[in-house]
Order: sequence, then C-alpha cells, then structure tokens
Amino acid sequence: MAPRDYIIHPSEYDLDRVIADIHEIRRWNMQRFEMEQLTAIVHEDQSRSLCVGYKDVTRDEFWVRGHFPEMPLMPGVLMCEAAAQLSSYYTQKHNLLDAKLVGFGGMEEVRFREPVIPGDRLVITVERVRVRPKAMIVCRFQGLVRESIVVDGIIKGVPLPTDALETAGKRAGGTVTAP
Repeated sequence: MAPRDYIIHPSEYDLDRVIADIHEIRRWNMQRFEMEQLTAIVHEDQSRSLCVGYKDVTRDEFWVRGHFPEMPLMPGVLMCEAAAQLSSYYTQKHNLLDAKLVGFGGMEEVRFREPVIPGDRLVITVERVRVRPKAMIVCRFQGLVRESIVVDGIIKGVPLPTDALETAGKRAGGTVTAP
C-alpha cells in the first residue's frame, strides 16, 4: 500500500459531524480512563466496510511528561491502540465476530511515517479486509494528521474469553465485565 493511497479521502467525511461521542463509544469498548484512545466517531460506511474516528491529542495525555521530556511524541503503540479501538467499536457495533469482547490478535506491515504531538488530531480510518465470525477480523488502518498519513498497517482482532477474564478479575479483587 503506497503511503498516499487513502482508505477514504478526507474530503469524504466531516470531522465536525460526530455520530458517536465518548459515551456511545463506551457502549461498545471497555477501555476507560487513560486507555481510552478515541474521542469521537465521525463516519461509517457499511457498504465499504469502513469507519472513521479521531483522537484529540492533548498536553494532558499520560505519556507527555516522559515520552519525551521537552519533545513529547505520541507513542506508536498508542496510535496502534487507537486503531484497534476503532476497529473494535465497528466490529462490536455491527456484531461482526459474534463475540462479547474483541482483543488484539496481531499486526502486520505497520509503518510510522510522521510524529504525532500534543495539539494534533489523529484521524483514524479502518477498513475491513476479511472476517471469520467467532475467529478473527482483519482490517487495514491509517492514521492521519491533517491530510498526511502518519501511520498505517494491518490489524487483527480476535474474540477474548470473557468467562476466564471475569473469573481472573474476581480473583484479583476487581470486576471485569463485557459490555
């Protein structure tokens, strides 16, 4: 995939037209507090199997103080996490895996092309490549700042064993429940 090939051109969606805010995202994704890496969803196209959302990167992010002092750069792993959360949102909302909870299954061909810094809006696009219900979903993803592709790759999601996670959470003194 050439770096200038958009999954969906930025002119095809409106960043000011929020279709799912953080409260709606939380209906489908379990991440909370500093692990929430999406601010809003702005576009879905089921006929093209794609979704667009964004993360407003602020100076209050947990990583700013230490990655790196005097020159904060959003960690690549968090860019990938934002893509995973967008993929999970779309997968869960449309019940593509028939699973209570979706987790990371792997990544391929990930490239970091430009830095993301506080003040940027990281726009993420995911496009379903293939899905095997109850087994795995594979999506292409891109992250853009303005109209520059800053990260892209392939991400895989898999159903997580919620029964085992709930049992482990209770043993550890917490509660883990799928949405």
